[in-house]
Amino acid sequence: MKQIKAICLVLFLCGILSATAQNNYRSHTVKNGETVSSIASDYEITSEAIYKLNPRARNGVLPDAILILPGETASTNYKEQVVDFKQHRVRRKETLSSIAKKYDITVDDIKRYNKRLYAEQLKKGDRIMVPLGLKKIEITNTTATDSNSGANTNNTSETITNKAANKIHIVLPKETKYGIARKYNITIAQLQELNPNMGEPLQIGIELMVPDTEVVAATTIEDEQYEFYEVKPKEGFFRLKVKFGVTQEEVILLNPYASEGLKDGMILKLPKASSSQNAATSAKVIDLTYQITNLEPKNVVVMLPFSLPKVRRNSMEANRDIIINSRTLAIALDFYSGVLMATEFAKDRGISVNLDVLDTEGKESKVTQLIGSKNFREVDAVIGPLFQKNVSRASRELNRYDTPVFSPLSNQDAGNGSNYFQTIPSKTLLENRMIDYLVRNKEDHNIVIITDAKHAKQKARLIKEFPNAKVLNPNEGNFLYVVDIEKNTDELLQNWVILASDNPILVSNVIGLLNGVPEEKQVRLFTLDKNDAFDFEDVQNVKLGRLQLTYPSVSKSYDYKEPSAFVTSYKNKYGVLPNRFAVRGFDVTYDVLLRLAMGDSMYEAIEIDGETEYEENKFYYVRSGGSYNNNAAYIMKYTENLLLEVIE
Repeated sequence: MKQIKAICLVLFLCGILSATAQNNYRSHTVKNGETVSSIASDYEITSEAIYKLNPRARNGVLPDAILILPGETASTNYKEQVVDFKQHRVRRKETLSSIAKKYDITVDDIKRYNKRLYAEQLKKGDRIMVPLGLKKIEITNTTATDSNSGANTNNTSETITNKAANKIHIVLPKETKYGIARKYNITIAQLQELNPNMGEPLQIGIELMVPDTEVVAATTIEDEQYEFYEVKPKEGFFRLKVKFGVTQEEVILLNPYASEGLKDGMILKLPKASSSQNAATSAKVIDLTYQITNLEPKNVVVMLPFSLPKVRRNSMEANRDIIINSRTLAIALDFYSGVLMATEFAKDRGISVNLDVLDTEGKESKVTQLIGSKNFREVDAVIGPLFQKNVSRASRELNRYDTPVFSPLSNQDAGNGSNYFQTIPSKTLLENRMIDYLVRNKEDHNIVIITDAKHAKQKARLIKEFPNAKVLNPNEGNFLYVVDIEKNTDELLQNWVILASDNPILVSNVIGLLNGVPEEKQVRLFTLDKNDAFDFEDVQNVKLGRLQLTYPSVSKSYDYKEPSAFVTSYKNKYGVLPNRFAVRGFDVTYDVLLRLAMGDSMYEAIEIDGETEYEENKFYYVRSGGSYNNNAAYIMKYTENLLLEVIE
C-alpha cells in the first residue's frame, strides 16, 4: 500500500513538473541543513516566491523534499518603497547590526541612506537616517506565448510580499481606510502595501486586497462621538489616557483586540475629544517617572559662573566674604545644590548620571575655551551657562554636535539654533496667558484698564480684547485721583482692574486707591507682569491680598508647612530650606534627566502630550523660530490670608 502511495506521489510530482516546465519553472530537492531562506539566496529569488509555489513550506522543509521554483527564464527584480524615515542617535555600544535588528532592516539598508558609513565607522552620538516601513515590491518579468498569434509578449506583474492569505474587500459607503484597517487588524501602512494604488479618499465600490481574517465586525463609525486613531510608536495606554481621557479598560471595551497590547500603527476606535478637552490637553500633567525606559548612564554638563580662580587665590575668610557679597556666585551655588539633589533623585529611579561641572567664570570667551577643550560628542545635555550671552554662545558652539543646551534662568528671546531650550517662559507668553484668562472669564464684569505711557502696546492689545472697557490715563506725574476710581467702578458688577505698569509710583498709587474703595464695590486687581514695582516698599502684601492680585507667573511657591520629599531631603542635607534658585536647579535638572530616560534622545522626549511639573516649575517645550521654548506657566492669586493660590 505504501509503495502504491509513493508511486502515486512520484507520478503526481512528475505531472506537476511536466505541466510547470512549459511555464518556466524548475524543481529543487532539499538537502540537509538547507532552509527556504538559503535556497532562495542560492537561486537569487525571494522566500515569498518559493512560498507561493509551495504553501506548505511555510511550516519548514525537510531533507529530500521537492520544491517548485521559478524557472531560469523568469527574471525577478525589486524596487523599494520607504514609508518614512526616523533620525536615530547612536547610543553607547550600538552597532550597525544592532540598529538594523532594532528596526527590522539590514545593515545595507542603513548604509544606503547614510553614504558616509561605507567609509566611516559608526560612533556614539552620530545621527543617522533609518528607513521605516521598508517594503520590497517584486517585479517579475516572464515570457509568455500568445495562444492566438504564437508571438512572445513581455508581461510585468507587481506583487507586494504578504505572508497572510488575502481576499477582496469592496468599499462600502462611509468606509475609510482607517475603518478597514481596523476591521482586519492591520496598519494603514500594511493596507497601502497591499493596495499601492489605493486613492484618497476611498471610492465606493472599489476592490481592496485585505487579510482573510476579520477581527471587528463594523468598519464605519456612525456615532459622531467617536473617531479612528492610529497608535504611535512606543505609545501605551497611559498616553492614550492623557490624550483622550480614556482608561485602558475603556479602550479595550471599544477595541477588544487591544487586550493583547498596543502596537505601532494599530487602528483604534476612541471617543472624540471635545473642544474644551482639546484646550486643556496641554495643561495635563505627565509624570515621567512612569515612562522610564532608557537606563543608560546620562552624560550631562553643567556650566556655571563660580569664578574659581578668584576664589582660590584668597584666604578662607576672604573667600567667605566673596561668597556672601557676590550675588552671581551665590545664585550659582544655590542652583548647583539643586542640581546635585536632582541627580540623587534620578539615581533613586535607577538613572545613573555622569555629571561634569565646568566653571565659565561668567565670561563668554571662557565658554568658547571650555567647549573647545572637551569632547561634547557624547554629551546628552548641557545645562547653563546662566547669563544670556554665554548660553547663546554655548548653543551656537554646540549646534554642530546637535547637543541640547538648556538656558536655566534667562527668559530673553535670543533667537538661537535648533539645539537651544529656553526653560523660562517669555514675557510675551506670560502676557498672552493672562489676557487669555481674562477673555475667557470677562462676562458680567466691569473691566477697567490702567497703563502708563511705556506700556502703549499692551494698552492697545487690551482695548482690542475688551472694547467696552473703561480706560484710565494717569496724569504726567503717573498717578490717579480718587474721583477717577469712583467714576469708573460699578456697584452691581465685580470690577476687574487691569494694571500694566512697572512704574513704582503709579503701581503704589493705584493699589492704595483701590484699597480705599467702599466694600459694596467689589474690586479685584490684575496685572500682565508682576515686576519689581509690586515689591516697592509702599506696596504691602496685605493690600495685594485684599485686592486678590492675580498675575501670570513662571513658577509657584512650594508649601514649606507640608514639605515634599525634595524639600525634606534638601533641609536634611544642607540644614536650610531651598530658595527659588535651588528649587530651579532641581526642577530643570530633574526634568532633563527624566526626559533623557524616556527616549533615545532629548529631541524625542520633547514630543510628549502634556506638561511636566515639579516643586515650583513646569515645562512644556514647543518649537518656535527654530529653537525650543517653554510654554508652561501659572496664573497665581494672592488670597486674603496672604497665601499664593494657583488658579491655572
